[in-house]
Amino acid sequence: MATTAELLVDCLEAEGVERVFGVPGEEIEDLLFALRESSIRFLPTRHEQGAAFMADVHGRLTGEAGVCLSTLGPGATNLMTGVADAQLDKSPVVAVTGQGGRERLHKESHQALDVVDVFEPIVAWNTRIGEPEIAPESVRKAFKLAEYEKPGATHLEFPEDVAAEEIDAEPIETRDPVRRPDPDDQSAARAARLLEEAERPILLAGNGAVRTRASQTIRSLVDRVGIPVVETYMGKGAISDREAASLMTLDSGPDEEAALAIDRADCVIAVGYDIAEHDPAGWNPDLEKTIVHVDYEPAEVYRHYNPDVEIVADVGAALAAIDERLSDAACSLWCDDLHEQLLESVTEPPADDDPITVRNCLPLLREAMADSDVLVSDVGSHKMAIAQSFPTYEPNTCVISNGLASMGIAVPGALAADLTTDANVVAGTGDGGFMMNAAELETASRLGCRFTTVVFNDDDYGLISQKQDSHRGEHTGTELSNPDLVTFAESFGIEAYRPEGWDEVEAAFSEAVPSDELALIEIELE
Repeated sequence: MATTAELLVDCLEAEGVERVFGVPGEEIEDLLFALRESSIRFLPTRHEQGAAFMADVHGRLTGEAGVCLSTLGPGATNLMTGVADAQLDKSPVVAVTGQGGRERLHKESHQALDVVDVFEPIVAWNTRIGEPEIAPESVRKAFKLAEYEKPGATHLEFPEDVAAEEIDAEPIETRDPVRRPDPDDQSAARAARLLEEAERPILLAGNGAVRTRASQTIRSLVDRVGIPVVETYMGKGAISDREAASLMTLDSGPDEEAALAIDRADCVIAVGYDIAEHDPAGWNPDLEKTIVHVDYEPAEVYRHYNPDVEIVADVGAALAAIDERLSDAACSLWCDDLHEQLLESVTEPPADDDPITVRNCLPLLREAMADSDVLVSDVGSHKMAIAQSFPTYEPNTCVISNGLASMGIAVPGALAADLTTDANVVAGTGDGGFMMNAAELETASRLGCRFTTVVFNDDDYGLISQKQDSHRGEHTGTELSNPDLVTFAESFGIEAYRPEGWDEVEAAFSEAVPSDELALIEIELE
């Protein structure tokens, strides 16, 4: 016999879980002690939102569900932003929240909320483990639905009296993931015909192109038939930006050359594209483009994204089937001149008298990072610069939240990335997003993490100021003040830099990024 808490932990072990991020609480006491006796490591964080972001980025990089844990009431509500981010960014996450005993859930009581109802709109599935007997099925279903393509977030509520009950049961054995069928011949043939007939076809790589590990198939197709590729922010790395076919992201370039290219395109093959990533009204305003949709799910109904052909199947298999039906001369790099312009504009180092801006910093940061190193971007004006101007050479090496697009993800996300990969990791953030979860630097230090946080500091919610300025010619309600960030970092025992001038910026990147130390670099923007 074992307690239900011990059974639940056995189920997590059966799912291959190695770590759980969370904040302890009274109602999850049995679960915490069960974790202590298991092979799973419980990692206490400074805030539940940070824990959820860690699970989010773990899931995005590995394809395996990250797990976050909180107590009831405020612990559960604090998880919600990170859980919602995982849901809209299609990252597999299983959230577990404690709850009071069932004897008090029918009435108003201390910290008690109907957490299952609260989570209902933001997860793919959730339930209360109301009886010990349903724990194995609940855990298996939570992981199966979180990891099933398209992945997302699921939630389990675990009342404290259920956790303490004894039961004789075993976890449900895991199975290989459900595989989508191969594409139907008719749809693949029709898609190939539309590409053959097009004068200026283009491939739009979305989040799903990276998430489903279909990038190798995309690269093979591009190498053979020479179709240009433009990516969403979350599709960065689907092909290497060094390739002549790459036009980076949808609005990359000083004059948005990529946008000009997709404007000129007459046929778009959208691979793993979610309209939540980038509004199709921006690249198909006149409804004139032929669209081929390749994804694991049918296209969302949307006036500006009404595909001529939808191939709902395994993405890699669908692309391979289209490739088989295309002649070698089916497409061409009809906009290869734009690639050269783009690459030159984003890799040229700043001149000595150039102002210190995020865009001007990125060539130096890119030079300090290996192709396989991971950049986790927060949300803000710096995100736009990173999305548009940071060359990316491998899938899942530039992590950008663009579904929910929540601020505060960079530091906890970089912590999770550091635990997940052997590569060097950089958190790129503004001062606004950094201060939202800056306390997780203590978590990183305690866990022995080794990543670099680059804080672009303008004492402002800069992206909102920019938008207000463009609308009204002025801004309000956006100004901030900050502590001494170098002293703040050093108080955690973290190596910190505040470079002045381009030589010092370059030296700070070159020293901190490849080092085996936790570091912070504050870039004061001009």
